[in-house]
This record gives sequence, C-alpha cells and structure tokens, in this order.
Amino acid sequence: MGKVSKVFYISLVVSLLFIVWGVLPNDWVGDWSLQNVTSNIQGFLVDKFGWFYLLSATAFLIFAIFLIASKYGNIVLGKDSDKPEYPYITWFAMLFSAGMGIGLVFWGAAEPISHFHNPPEIGLEEEDTAKMALRYSFFHWGLHPWAIYSILALALAYFQFRKESPGLVSSILEPLFGDKMKGGWGTTVNFIAVFATIFGVATSLGLGAQQINGGIGFLFPGVETSMSLQLIIIAIVTVLFLFSAMTGLDKGIRYLSNTNIVLAILLMFFLLFAAPTNFIMDLFTTTLGSYVQNLPSMSFRMTPFDENSTWVQDWTIFYWAWWIAWAPFVGTFIARVSRGRTVREFVLGVLLVPTLFGALWFSVFGGSAISLEYHQGLNIINVINDQGNEVALFTVLQKYPISIITSTLAILLISTFFITSADSATFVLGTQTTHGDLNPGKKVKFIWGIIISATAAVLLWQGGLGALQTASIIAAFPFTFVLLLIIFALLKEFDEEAKYYPLQRRKRHAQAQKQE
Repeated sequence: MGKVSKVFYISLVVSLLFIVWGVLPNDWVGDWSLQNVTSNIQGFLVDKFGWFYLLSATAFLIFAIFLIASKYGNIVLGKDSDKPEYPYITWFAMLFSAGMGIGLVFWGAAEPISHFHNPPEIGLEEEDTAKMALRYSFFHWGLHPWAIYSILALALAYFQFRKESPGLVSSILEPLFGDKMKGGWGTTVNFIAVFATIFGVATSLGLGAQQINGGIGFLFPGVETSMSLQLIIIAIVTVLFLFSAMTGLDKGIRYLSNTNIVLAILLMFFLLFAAPTNFIMDLFTTTLGSYVQNLPSMSFRMTPFDENSTWVQDWTIFYWAWWIAWAPFVGTFIARVSRGRTVREFVLGVLLVPTLFGALWFSVFGGSAISLEYHQGLNIINVINDQGNEVALFTVLQKYPISIITSTLAILLISTFFITSADSATFVLGTQTTHGDLNPGKKVKFIWGIIISATAAVLLWQGGLGALQTASIIAAFPFTFVLLLIIFALLKEFDEEAKYYPLQRRKRHAQAQKQE
C-alpha cells in the first residue's frame, strides 16, 4: 500500500460515501435519496447536454479515422525496435472481452427486438422497421464506441511506452498544461477517470447479474428474478474475479479472454446454423451496407421538433455516455496489451475487428429474434415487458434445439465476461491510483474489486437497469471534456514527432550503412 497516490484515498472515500448513501433507508433521506438525486442530475444532463454527448462521440470517430490516413500512422507505440507482446488472436480476444463482453450478451437479442417494436422513426413498413432495428444496433455497438476507446488507449500507450511517462490519464495532458498536471489538476483528472471507471464497470456488472439471474430462472422455472438472488450472484462472482485478479494479467485475464472468445464463437455459430441461416446472413449483409451508408446521418441525429420523443436520449445518448464512462477502464487495459504496434495498425485493429464481430453477433442473435417474430409470430417483446431485457436471449435460445445446453453455455459466457471485466477493472483502477504502476499490488486490486461489486449492488438495489444507466451518464459527463483535451494533446505530440521522426530514421539508416 506504500505506492498508492492521493487519487487512491480521494476515490476510496468518495466511493465509500456513495455506497453508504445508497444503503441508507429512503425514510431517512427523503428527497435526498440516491435515486432521486442521481435521476435529477441525469435528467438535467440528457435534457441540456444530449447534443454534447452526440457531437463528442462523432468527433472521436472522425479523429480516429484521420489518424489512420495521417502521416502519424507509422509511429510505434513504444521504441522503434519494440515488437507486439501478444499475437493478433490473443490481442483481439483481450480487448474484445474487456470492451463489450457482458453488454453484447445482454443486448444481443433484446436491443433489436426493442427497436423493432419501438423504432427511432415511425410510419415505416414492418420489413423496413426490422432493418432499421438492426442498423441502429450496429450503430450503437460499432465504430463510435471503439473510436472512443481507441483515443484514450492510443494516448496512454504512446505516452507510456514511447515517452516513458507514468500510465496515468493526467500524464497525457502535460503537453497542454505542463507541470500543473503533476499537482492538484492532475489529481483531479485522475480522480475523474477513476470515478468514471467505477460506475461504468458497475453498470456492466449489474447487467451481468441481472442476466445470470434471468438465465437461471429459465433453466430452473421455480427460481424467480429477485434482488436477493442478484446480490448473491454478485457476491459469488466477486470471489471468483478477485481470485483471478490475484493471479496477474498474463495468467488470469489472458486465459479468461481466450475462453470468452471461444465460448462466444461457439454459441454464435450454433445459433447461426440452427436459426434461418440465409435470412441472418442476408440481413447482416444488407444491414452492414445500410449502416455504412447512413452512418453520417445517424451520427448527428437529434429530434428537435418532436419534444415528446425520448428515443435518442434513452438509447443513443445512454450508449455514448456508457462508452465514455468505460473509456478509462478499457483504454488503460488496451494500452497495456498494445505495446509495439504502430498507430495505424492499432487504430485499424481496434476499430474494425470488434465492429465487424459485433455486427455479426447482432445479426445472429437479433436476426434470430426478429425472424421468430416476423416469420413465426412469436411475441418476444411481451416476454421482455413481463420479465425484463435480461430474458430475451434465453427466450430465443429456447426456440431452437438443445436449449438447455445453449442456455447453460450462455450463462457460463456471461459469468466469464463478468469475471474478465471486473478482473481488468481492478488492474486499471490499481494502475490509476498507484502513480501509473503497471503491476499494482494485490491489496489495492482487492480493495477496488470490493468497491466495484458494492457499487453495482447498490445501483441494482436503488433502481435496477434505470439506476445503472443513470450512473453511466453522470460519470461520463466530466470525462468527456478530458477526452476532448486528449485529442489536442495527441495532435501536439504527434506533430512534434513527425518533425523529428524522419531525421531520426535517416540517422539510424546512416549508422547502419557505416556498420556494414
């Protein structure tokens, strides 16, 4: 514990106060209950700054695309002689598992069906509504979130491995603010990153607990969805991910990430061939083209003339806030496993591979759900309305062969994603609160593991999915400004690098010729 920073103590105190606030009986606090206060803050942010989340997320994507085509693409994230630490398959598995795991399983069938019955635009034919439902699922889980992740991950990897700076978010902003980032301002920035990480990850863990509960209810009809069971699930998985966290990055997270990707592919390909394969692949193909074609208009879509519509706020704004809240967590982790890759290789890999896999995932699970409704008349939305979004996946699996096996596999997949996300989060929070140490102590990781789980439990206790979404939107707001500043810091450093990099390369070439 001797290496912890001020950020550790400040974040720990604030987190404990939040947890205590959440468990206080509403009779004691009245209108100042956690649920009331956070709901009011969330309502204000969405109402007044929804456009800000939308424009910021699109700006991050534009910047990421710019980097791919720019003169900065050949810069190595590390020394020029550094080679990637992990092969491509392991790298993709690790960033994918940490980046979206639980969310994809939770929303894979639920989101397209929700959009199918409550589309962003009304008055369309049923066929067009189905296509739009899947297109917006691609949109919410595609290029935008991975662009958000890539900006912070790229900045952390560049400053950490090439400039040999501490692995802290504040270190990235030193080119703009100098030594101010080594004092109170830097502490504030790192606290905001920790704050966003805790609530972003807690949101996912809450979703995972809800869906494990829903899956158990499907396997064992006598078991009902209940808060007490979800809290027990969080407690059990907490023990498992803390055990994993104690084994270190290479052993724990690496093996779990590879397990996750194998289980996910097995489940996805089973459903692809058990469900109407041609329908799913045709839907995937046409929706992918529609997504690319409509990406600009979707990226800037608001509804200023329809004040009663909350679709954009309920879905797109929530997602953009959730991804921003996840950025410190996923960004720090991706940076840690990306040493030795070039800027262009890094951004292309982080943007395209997970986006295409996510699109195929939604086509398989969302397409199967839509097919059951469109072709067979099954009303999955009624099940969702009665039992929650967490049962959508199991409702779909139940309609195909060996549903007991596939539902069990889905629960196992959710559990391993749960463990991987929480395991990774303990590492990230440990790094951000120990002066950027890439190997934070076990005690620090243990403390943050308990804090994350307790926060998820409190949010579930206070209001389920709504409380989880509220926490993400609030936590993301201050960190959005940090991410925007990081763009300018990166541009400044890359511009300096571009001036000297060709000269350094010529010097190395001349030295090599002399040695020959």
